[in-house]
Order: sequence, then C-alpha cells, then structure tokens
Amino acid sequence: MKIRFFVAGVGAALLAAAGSQALAQDGGNFAVGGNIGTPGIGLEAQYRLNDSFVVRGGGDWLDFDHDETYSGVAYTGKVKSKTAGLFLDWHPMQGGFFVSGGSYFGKRKINLSGTPTENTQIGGATFTPAQIGTITGDVELSDAQPFLGLGWDNTFSGDGGWGFRVLGGVSFSDSPKVDLTASGGTLSNDPTFQQRLREEEAEVRDDAKDFKYFPVAQIGLTYRF
Repeated sequence: MKIRFFVAGVGAALLAAAGSQALAQDGGNFAVGGNIGTPGIGLEAQYRLNDSFVVRGGGDWLDFDHDETYSGVAYTGKVKSKTAGLFLDWHPMQGGFFVSGGSYFGKRKINLSGTPTENTQIGGATFTPAQIGTITGDVELSDAQPFLGLGWDNTFSGDGGWGFRVLGGVSFSDSPKVDLTASGGTLSNDPTFQQRLREEEAEVRDDAKDFKYFPVAQIGLTYRF
C-alpha cells in the first residue's frame, strides 16, 4: 500500500511540474542515454519539463553469480534483475545537481541452489544430506520499488549535445518473498520435513531482510536533441 501511495505521489508531482513553468527554450527538450551501475546496464530517455524538472524513464538488466549462505545452508546463487523505471529529477538550482524520486518496476531476485554435504539444520531440526537432497528456491523483491537519490547531470544545463550524469541512492522493497523446494532426498516429500522447510523459508527471509534496501549507483552518458 505504501508503494502505491508513493508512485501516485510521483505521478501527481509530474503533473504539477508540467504546469508550473514554461519550457526552457535553449536547446532540445529530449535526450537519450546509456548507463552502467548496480542496477545493471541500462538505457533511458529524458524529457525536460522546464529548467527545474526532468522526467526520466528507462530499463536496466543485470545477471551475475553470487554465492550466499542463508540459515546455515550454502547456496550457489544467481542474481537476476530486469527492471523499468520512471523518475522525476528536481534541479533546485537549475544546474547539474538534482534530487531524484520515482520507482523501479519489475523483477529483482536471487535464484538459489544448495546441496548439503554434511548434517544440516532445516527449520531447527537436523537432517542428513541423503534426507535433504537439493534445496532450490528464490529470494524475490517487490514488483514495485520506490527510489530516492541525489546526482549530477548536465544534459540540459551544459553546452552542446553530449551530457554526463552520475547518480546515487537506494530503492526500497517490502520484505523479500522466499520460496524453497527440496528434491532428490529421501524425505523430500515427507510432510514433517515440508513443515520444517516452511520454517526454513522464514529464517532465510530474516537473513535476507537487508536485500530489500537495494543500493543504486550509476554513471552514464546522454545526448540531447
């Protein structure tokens, strides 16, 4: 619910900004660009509403391996992120410095796969590797993730068509959703073991709670036309 109110507030701010001032006449009001950073490799488009406000929209793609240990189980992990974003940048001094707010939309998750090689606690009870088999699952963030940040971008304040931008901030999610499945073990389909696996999900969710604060750091080039 908080996410919906936040996104609605950004939309209202865009409408208010669009009607607050006349568009600046020097140079073009459109720009495109590319960037790289913690959200991945991205492409975006910008539209200058006036000298103080710029609307940005784009997409980012990220895919890399990241091994992690949750609740005593060592997992081979793969981080996958495919997001779109809509943001409003406020340039309070009508220069390069800006404050940004908006939201990412899409999937950010970690695919997990772990095969214990020694006796391991699952949901507070100890099981052998043969009983457990392989545990696979996902740690997934909310589909909408509000964002706040600060940056510097001379796309519409600099001379010429080319611009440079740098951005830092954080996006926010609800507590990660965790789903775990066991296969290949002698107890994989046992109801008691399945209950322990549900308890293990809660422990993993607690271990992964910091994942809901996703740090955003980007650097990129833009071209105005």
